[in-house]
Amino acid sequence: MASCSGSPPAGVTDELVAAGNPAVRLCLHAQGRQRSVPLFDLGLADTAYPYLLLLSQAETERVLGEHLAAAGVDVERGVELVGLDAGAGGGAVATLRHADGRQELVAARFVVGCDGAHSTVRHLTGIGFEGGAYPQTFVLADLEADGVDGAAAHVFLAEQGMLLLFPLGRPASWRMIVMRPPTDHTPPDAPVTLDEVQTLADTYAGRAIRLRDPVWMTNFRLHHRAATRYRAGPVFLAGDAAHIHSPVGAQGMNTGIQDAVNLGWKLAQALRGKAGPALLDSYEQERAPVGRMVLRFTDRAFAVAVSTNPVVRFARTRIVPALLPVLLASKLVRATAFRTVAELNIGYRHRPLSAQGAGAPRRGPRAGDRLPDAPLPTSEAASTLHQLIARPGWHLLLCGPADAWPATVTARLDRYRLTVHRLTGAVPALRRLGVTGVAALYLVRPDGHVSYRSGDSDLTGLLAYLDRWVGA
Repeated sequence: MASCSGSPPAGVTDELVAAGNPAVRLCLHAQGRQRSVPLFDLGLADTAYPYLLLLSQAETERVLGEHLAAAGVDVERGVELVGLDAGAGGGAVATLRHADGRQELVAARFVVGCDGAHSTVRHLTGIGFEGGAYPQTFVLADLEADGVDGAAAHVFLAEQGMLLLFPLGRPASWRMIVMRPPTDHTPPDAPVTLDEVQTLADTYAGRAIRLRDPVWMTNFRLHHRAATRYRAGPVFLAGDAAHIHSPVGAQGMNTGIQDAVNLGWKLAQALRGKAGPALLDSYEQERAPVGRMVLRFTDRAFAVAVSTNPVVRFARTRIVPALLPVLLASKLVRATAFRTVAELNIGYRHRPLSAQGAGAPRRGPRAGDRLPDAPLPTSEAASTLHQLIARPGWHLLLCGPADAWPATVTARLDRYRLTVHRLTGAVPALRRLGVTGVAALYLVRPDGHVSYRSGDSDLTGLLAYLDRWVGA
């Protein structure tokens, strides 16, 4: 999971994992048969979290909210944005309406719209939201379900559509997403009853599942849209305010969190006076292509999942259930599938912040790639590369023989805001970075991506990069 890897605040990841349900197995149900397949490879070395973590948005918000409160950040509930002037002397002035009707003006250097698909920030800024809605209607429910294996995620495939069951744990044991058949013309705003959801479950799963004790149930329609811009002056969009798509592939929350991680450190650097316009411009340059890619991927997968074409329906209900277990028996296929779903392959090559110096290693991560994880010797303070860079900020990895980085060379780095690490005896880590017996360096951004790499101990290129993007 990319959102749990990298450099999250201390304690957040552990609490999210403890609150969630790691799913490593999928049960496919079609034509009266059940096939159990492994989802991912638990031996994957690139991350400490080689599984799909099933966790409700409410629980995720609870954990994050508690950590914000511990850091002295007050999340104000019941406060509505009703006006936004983004042309006020380089910053923005927001008009807020409190629950008691009182209005408040707030001046800010930056405004980030993380306010969902119906984003008020996007609307007030005049940014377009191009795309449309899928014609299908779905039911979403958090409830209890008897007669289903709680140690796996379940997908029921039928000619009419599909039913998905994910073991959440809280606020209910199961989250159900079920497609209403094409002949069902229930309005999206109609109330949902448990009897109705049970009937839908029977349509896809026979009478094997008994539903009870719903926490909440609702109809919903899926949309596929993307903002025409991610930035308008001091105003930025992130998450569902910038892109919405079907839940196929479980990409939505991860993509939104990574938007925030990408933007957060850049805003922090700008607030310290260490970032020019180009650094803030890089947010859209890096994240908009990712949003479009996720939209294309989920669009295609969703089209196959709900198609009424007889050939596609035959493939969905007969060929895919038979073929998928065979494919996922391969360790390589499982690893590739996991890296795609977990968004570990997301990178920013060939973007302004990604640069390579002379003699860069022929192997290993390129500039713009996410820094892979790898074990470090027990003599090191951290046990893995990701633990080594867990402290927020820029990190520089000096790799190779100890005599390649004399103090006279590294002293030139003292004036920059970065943490320097020497990797001389960390053989597995050096091998993973593509460095064996030669000097090389990797500069890692605060979001865990390689920003600059070079293959020698000449710091000229690195110093020029630091002067432009990092600052003293």
